Amino acid sequence: MFVLELTYTAPVSAVDKEMEAHITWLDQLYAQGVFIASGRKNPRDGGVILAVADDRPAIEKIAASDPFVVAEVCEYRITEFYATKTAPELAPYREQLP
Repeated sequence: MFVLELTYTAPVSAVDKEMEAHITWLDQLYAQGVFIASGRKNPRDGGVILAVADDRPAIEKIAASDPFVVAEVCEYRITEFYATKTAPELAPYREQLP
């Protein structure tokens, strides 16, 4: 599993201009089963996405396709972790340590 932390690199007004495209992008990845949760950080200086994928290169490719990245209004920090314990509703995402 991956934690994708977005940090805005431009004023929020520039981010907001790309928001519709970003939401469409999010919706597509939710439909594909890649994203399982997302939202804005508080204070509003970026966001966080929980994602599942086969490997880090796949997640890096996905992050690079975010309209926010294409418009150069945010950058990503990607952290991979093993979700060995979850809430019952997230049991399908539990992982074994390698």
